[in-house]
Amino acid sequence: MTELELKYGCNPNQKPARIFMESGELPLEVLNGKPGYINFMDALNSWQLVKALKASTGLPAAASFKHVSPAGAALGLPLTEVERQIYFAPEGDLSPIACAYIRARGADRLCSFGDWAALSDVCDADTARFLALEVSDGVIAPGYTDEALAILQTKRKGGYNVVKIDPDYAPAPIERRNIFGITFEQGYNDFVIDETLLENLVTVNKDLPQQAKHDMLLSLITLKYTQSNSVCYVKDGMTIGVGAGQQSRIHCTRLAGSKADIWWLRQHPKVLSLQFVDGIRRPDRDNTIDIYISDEHDDVLADGVWQNTFKVKPEVLTQAEKAEWIAKQSGVTVGSDAFFPFGDNVERAFKSGVKYIAQPGGSIRDDQVIATADKHNMVMAFTGMRLFHH
Repeated sequence: MTELELKYGCNPNQKPARIFMESGELPLEVLNGKPGYINFMDALNSWQLVKALKASTGLPAAASFKHVSPAGAALGLPLTEVERQIYFAPEGDLSPIACAYIRARGADRLCSFGDWAALSDVCDADTARFLALEVSDGVIAPGYTDEALAILQTKRKGGYNVVKIDPDYAPAPIERRNIFGITFEQGYNDFVIDETLLENLVTVNKDLPQQAKHDMLLSLITLKYTQSNSVCYVKDGMTIGVGAGQQSRIHCTRLAGSKADIWWLRQHPKVLSLQFVDGIRRPDRDNTIDIYISDEHDDVLADGVWQNTFKVKPEVLTQAEKAEWIAKQSGVTVGSDAFFPFGDNVERAFKSGVKYIAQPGGSIRDDQVIATADKHNMVMAFTGMRLFHH
């Protein structure tokens, strides 16, 4: 197939719409559903991310995409008991690729609502069963087991979007796009992100363990496929906060840091002990947890309201308790798609437990940024490579 007609483009008024190859066959096949224009933008960007992660780390990888940026990305590492609880994962053994998607989805469950899922490996039944429970628009993978495909074909009344992509497909070296009737042309960004980028450690502390290297690679590869400006917080092989599309670097850092704080607060004992009413829907549970953690907790704890969600009225999670808990976060990595222009980005990252930083370097204030990192005994690598994506 050289082209695939779409219902419409980014918006219903943008017709006609299609995806096509100027020569050769499309490297993908729609196995179920009818993906749209934005679906395919998410699918192709997210596939590049997980393919690069797998190549860089050797581990299965997954991503959860929304509006052409990742809400989460993760490696296929085993789930802890706390992770099983906060991500609503099933009991029992789970495959590495299922763990990867559960962790990617768990990074920011509110932003992952209605996501596009990407898998570096063949989608198996474990992954399909979890996907079937979540509000999701579609999935892309290099293949599907018969059992997995059968499960996914029952989702959304049989309309769930399932795309299979040729894992060996390589794009042309030149890419083009039209904006306002004008054609832009550039070389495809085939820059390889690997551990050689992490050799220029510019801080006094140069102790960079292997797990931190993997987290740096995960942050940088995630940034390569995130709308710029962007900053990404990572811990233990999964993103915990992605700040995308901000005009200011510090706003990226604050946005991503606040998401990392929320991820960590979801593990607070008071949150883990919340007793929800039977049969509550997963999105309602996610939204309620988010409100409970926020300063708007009165909205769900008011008399006559909490009974709709909780079996027992929870205690308030106070500002002091939240601050104390966030201060316990540690071992976090942060990546930036362009240099940090001021030390304020490092200071904000430190508040969310950041120990390791990967950024291009090249600011006229690099000395100030390095000094700020040294003040907090951080390890910072200058990669020398900007990763803008638009």
